[in-house]
Amino acid sequence: MNTNVLACIDGSEHTETVCDYAAWASCQLGAHLVLLHVLHKPEPTMLFNLSAAASLHAQDDITSELAELDKKRIELAKAQSRQVLDQASAHVLQAGFPTPRTIQHEGRLAQVLDQYEDYSQLLVLGRQGTNADDTPSRLGSHVEQVIRTTDKPLLLTTGEFKKPSRIMLAFDGSATTRKGLDMLASSPLFRGLECHIVMVAGPNPQNLELLEVARLQLETAGLKATSALLQGEVKKNLLAYQQKQNIDLMVMGAYGHSRMRQWLLGSITDLMLLESPQPLLILR
Repeated sequence: MNTNVLACIDGSEHTETVCDYAAWASCQLGAHLVLLHVLHKPEPTMLFNLSAAASLHAQDDITSELAELDKKRIELAKAQSRQVLDQASAHVLQAGFPTPRTIQHEGRLAQVLDQYEDYSQLLVLGRQGTNADDTPSRLGSHVEQVIRTTDKPLLLTTGEFKKPSRIMLAFDGSATTRKGLDMLASSPLFRGLECHIVMVAGPNPQNLELLEVARLQLETAGLKATSALLQGEVKKNLLAYQQKQNIDLMVMGAYGHSRMRQWLLGSITDLMLLESPQPLLILR
């Protein structure tokens, strides 16, 4: 069984928050904390528009110098990556957590994470990153791709760290949200937390029964559980409930059924991720 929480950091202003949530999760799970920084290998400098009159010797000299510059750029990128990992590790230690393991890897985040599928039981990632266009008005450039490709639970962080005490599961009775319910009941990640199960659907007896069964499952597992059946627009109701009940962490399935399926697969997903002021745990 993998016993690692993998925190994906990038050196942005969100790095400390990612580290804090990952460290909290590792303690809850009794797992090792691993910090991963993925660096992009700089593209080699190409020499274009060489004059036909230029000597081969002159061209070789320029090409050689460019190769040396590219080598230096790669060395600097690796040094910067190591600095990011060292600073993040120091932050974790200063917060009172054990020394994390650090990994430096070249490539693209989604592809690199695919190599660690059997290595970690939870991924932690900031919703925004270092890119100039990763502003609060949109998701980080790699987040959506990771959501759609990883099979691991993914904790997406935002804002400043707050130790979770109340969580909310967006529930629609689908196989994926039932899986989320099973995870709430069995995982030590949620030990000691107050759990809210929220369904946005018609007030019919079947939905009420589904919620009651879900609530009893959590209570049987020793968790304090509350259920709520809401009517209306899904995103609006979930956000309102989250605010009213002071929810610290929302749990969602990446794929669902009924009208929540369209919510989780369409553009509203991005809106929910951006508008929710709290972190989200995405399940597959």
